[in-house]
Amino acid sequence: MGKSTVSRTFQRLGVPVHDADKTVHKLLSENREVIQAIEAAFPGVVKNGGVDRQALANRVIGNNLDCNRLEGILHPLVRVSEKHFLFRAAMKKEPLVVLDIPLLFETNAEERCGAVVVASAPAFVQEARVLSRPGMTRERFEFFLSRQTSNAEKRRRADFIVETGLGLAFSLRTVKKIVKVAMQIGETNLSPEHIGRHT
Repeated sequence: MGKSTVSRTFQRLGVPVHDADKTVHKLLSENREVIQAIEAAFPGVVKNGGVDRQALANRVIGNNLDCNRLEGILHPLVRVSEKHFLFRAAMKKEPLVVLDIPLLFETNAEERCGAVVVASAPAFVQEARVLSRPGMTRERFEFFLSRQTSNAEKRRRADFIVETGLGLAFSLRTVKKIVKVAMQIGETNLSPEHIGRHT
């Protein structure tokens, strides 16, 4: 849908971003406890001291039980990283931050956000983007879609929508407007006390 591009745009505008995907990649390559837990759950996916992400994907994609098991290992640690990020932002008195969360509605993470921004594009644009990724197949794409909230529902529940199918310049203007509005309404009341109430 263009979520990563929107996330990078927030960063270029000076808004701190916590990227859940990047946190997962770091856990898979550096965190010994995570690597050991994944090897125990999915034998054979650890190579050269780190998780072979392609081998892991081959094991879990298409299997909801295995996906849930993997998320059970990773999601709590991503949440810890997010809490640390929010605390640091609060201590710096950042007026606005972004949590880049792929499964926001699916994990009820919107409940701890001041506002929700959804990156959205027409279905044919989404499909073309995803299928152009290395190792992606139509079967995998359809499996991912089956585990996600529909685009129509995401748009319905969003506070802001960035239409990413209309070009980068349009997306940039939209994100700039979102930052301006968010700064004005002060939805991200980032104080250490506020963070404590939502952990």
